[in-house]
Amino acid sequence: MKRLHLALPLAVLSCAMSSAQAQQLIVNSYGGPYEQIIRDTIITPFEEEFGVSVVYDAVGSSSQDYAKIKATNGQPGFDVVVMTASQSLDGCRDGLLEPLSTETVPNLAHLNPAISAVAGECGAVHELQYLSLLYRTDVFETAPDSWMDLYDERLDGKIILPTFNNVMAAYLTQLMSVIHGGDLDTNIDPGFDAMTRLAGQTIGFEQSSAILESYIRDGRVSAMPFWDGRAQLLVDSGAPVDYVLPQEGSVPLIATLNVPVGAQNKELALEFVNFFLEKTSQERWVEGYKVGSARTDIEVSEAARERKITTQADLEGLYLPDLSSLAANLPEWGMRWEREVVPAAR
Repeated sequence: MKRLHLALPLAVLSCAMSSAQAQQLIVNSYGGPYEQIIRDTIITPFEEEFGVSVVYDAVGSSSQDYAKIKATNGQPGFDVVVMTASQSLDGCRDGLLEPLSTETVPNLAHLNPAISAVAGECGAVHELQYLSLLYRTDVFETAPDSWMDLYDERLDGKIILPTFNNVMAAYLTQLMSVIHGGDLDTNIDPGFDAMTRLAGQTIGFEQSSAILESYIRDGRVSAMPFWDGRAQLLVDSGAPVDYVLPQEGSVPLIATLNVPVGAQNKELALEFVNFFLEKTSQERWVEGYKVGSARTDIEVSEAARERKITTQADLEGLYLPDLSSLAANLPEWGMRWEREVVPAAR
């Protein structure tokens, strides 16, 4: 009887350990340099703290990931997905993403409310990138500080622009609209007029950020709009480039963590989202991936404070787009871009 009495707790303990070891979270996000950075700064610390295993799924872009969520009615086979605020809003509207609250994700309380509002109730904002002005340091003796510097005659034939399929094009058009007396949504004519003039100085358009990057790396172009996080990685690679947040301000690319409604391990998924938003996690992410944060209480290096979105003052210098309005406008704006802007390029 004693032998049986001792064996029972051991069996129960063994079963409990196997259950814990079997607990597995599937996170879908990007490949390339992003994958190693998220593993080092977020996934490995999460695995160590919670004693679980994370399977990293680096398949698909944000739009492709959301298409999979939609096609499977919220059961895509992954528990957490990294997307942009636009897909977060779409998924919330379609009832395919889990609504988040401070009860399920307590660290949401520490995010800037205006930024969170842009992403909607299903998206946890884990990073911000702003549209920066990237330039060759061997061409500019003095760093540019304005979006209007793109019109400098010295840059004639030395600029490349994104295609309208890349959201950078829409954001730059919105910025140019504000600079020239319009606004982000209802009075966009000044923006299209400005972009049509700017197209006259470009050598063309490219959709992929990687291809856009190659043009300035090898010197075919001297300046272009580019996300600040990727711009910093380019600087760190040793390329003769640098970037600025122009004095007129910028528009942010807001990235979110989302949980599909049919996630197999929803409770652990919410723990992961909350962990990613922890103060120390956000500090590691800002330093590691060279992006900004919607938390303004983080403590980062002087270099990160100078160049990234890390304070309330930084956030107040951004134009926050109405992404629902933008989504409604994009089809018409895309046709207008092809009709007016593209033909003006050399």
